[in-house]
Amino acid sequence: MKILLIDVYNYNKGGAETVCFNTGKMLEEHGHSVVYFTLKWLNNKPSPFSKYFPESKETRVGPLKQVKNLINYFYHFEAAKKIEQLILDEKPDLAHIHLMWGQITPSIFPILKKYHIPVLFTVHDYRIVCPAYTFRDGKGHICEACRGKNFYKCFTHTCCKGSKLMSAVMAAEQYFRNAFFNPTRYIDGFIYVSNFAKDIQEKYMPSLKSKPSIILYNFSTSISDNSKSMPADRYYLYFGRLSYEKGVRTLLGVFKDLPQCKLKVVGTGPKEAELRAFADNEKMQNVEFLGYKQGEELADLVRNAYFVIVPSEWYENNPMTIIEAYSVGTPVIGARIGGIPEIVVNGQTGFQFESGNVVDLKNTVLRSDVLDGKTYTEFSQGTINFANENLSKDSYWKKLIEFYGRFVKTNRR
Repeated sequence: MKILLIDVYNYNKGGAETVCFNTGKMLEEHGHSVVYFTLKWLNNKPSPFSKYFPESKETRVGPLKQVKNLINYFYHFEAAKKIEQLILDEKPDLAHIHLMWGQITPSIFPILKKYHIPVLFTVHDYRIVCPAYTFRDGKGHICEACRGKNFYKCFTHTCCKGSKLMSAVMAAEQYFRNAFFNPTRYIDGFIYVSNFAKDIQEKYMPSLKSKPSIILYNFSTSISDNSKSMPADRYYLYFGRLSYEKGVRTLLGVFKDLPQCKLKVVGTGPKEAELRAFADNEKMQNVEFLGYKQGEELADLVRNAYFVIVPSEWYENNPMTIIEAYSVGTPVIGARIGGIPEIVVNGQTGFQFESGNVVDLKNTVLRSDVLDGKTYTEFSQGTINFANENLSKDSYWKKLIEFYGRFVKTNRR
């Protein structure tokens, strides 16, 4: 088969891109051809398909740049034109989309339909039913007020980054999309990365229930063969985006009262300066901000951590941070919200706590801090067992290629 993988970015900006590129490599390892379609960005990796990439809001130039950016948030004319040329040249058998809303836009849907290309969509966030994609309002509270149809509440609740203007644009885009490019009209099958994600999407867009779907947890490219012993240098690790919905402020509030426990924070984001200032003002000697890390340096931090903590305060879907921790035998303390409870098995692969609850998180950290060496190794082995059973590359491949086969014959090429 020849698969067209579609994502907004041609570099590892987040978890969706990690899954997209890992999927592409896996397809190629099994003898299939892969074609990529993304937008142009300054950080893009070199690609043989870059001539087909449309301009992004970052690379677009000219006096009408802002006007074009606004129009292209709803409908990207160049994306439709470029993907049609890519289809004519490459003739893919199937399109697999990872990210597109508000960037590539549904402008590509009619083109894919025109050439009878089956369209599958991996649902990494909640943009199908929530304009602001996080199910959080402007005050940071969990919010389901739109209920899949009252999108004006995104504006009234100022759900997008505290901006009325951006919230209005996102609400308008949702109305426009549902009226002219409803996902159930153009997408043939859905890949959900958690049961929670599937349930809440179908709750607010019931028409999705009529479409073929599959639950596929994100996968690890490699899983350790052995469990690990308790690290000599015991530190807890948070790694990820430093943004309001990730719960890092709550995490710092806990470690402020636990000076005996060491926390390393890896990542950047809009709340970085505020979080650093909090730690400095509270004279938190037990917290270390390491900035952005990647590659082997990040892998070593995860591998050597005592526990990875995922303190999310939004409906986290299927965090790659947990999968990366499990793949090296590091147990996880995870918030009981969204899809996290599906992969953090309380008392076996780590601990759960009530999302946003400082007292519960503090007690959970204290509970983890007194584990003996034997129990810790059992936790570590539990993560590896869970990863092998649910997050392995082989199990993911078998389910993915079987799902592909429902839409196109695998022996077509």
